[in-house]
Amino acid sequence: MKKPLLFLFTASFLSLASQVASSQSMDSIAGTWKTFDDDTNQPAAIILITEKNGLFSGVITKLLDPNALETCEKCTDSRKGKSVLGMEILTGLKKTGDSYAGGQILDPDDGEIYRAEMKLKDQGSKLDLRAYIGIPLLGRTQTWIRER
Repeated sequence: MKKPLLFLFTASFLSLASQVASSQSMDSIAGTWKTFDDDTNQPAAIILITEKNGLFSGVITKLLDPNALETCEKCTDSRKGKSVLGMEILTGLKKTGDSYAGGQILDPDDGEIYRAEMKLKDQGSKLDLRAYIGIPLLGRTQTWIRER
């Protein structure tokens, strides 16, 4: 009687472990990412990207820059004056082919909201973010590094 229960428990555990591992799959942008300051190239923040109903969003979970703003004073929407830590800055990205597009990203430093496109690089260990106003040609690219 104990062997079938042990087998059932082991099978359930392995199934759960597989689900957790696949949620952090290297072929998806879902996961934890380290961002870098454009000017100093020093680590700036940790962003958690999650997926719900085919849409990807990202939240700041940790600030790494000791000089980072604690609140978004330059924001012009409902995030004005709110804590940057825990703030959703990335919204609405959808997977299209091998990239993610159609989303927006907030830069808490200047309060600007940009269109956003992302593409995985180096077998999913890096993520190129293209933020722009108007067309992608008129923007900038940042590379984020996947946290393990």
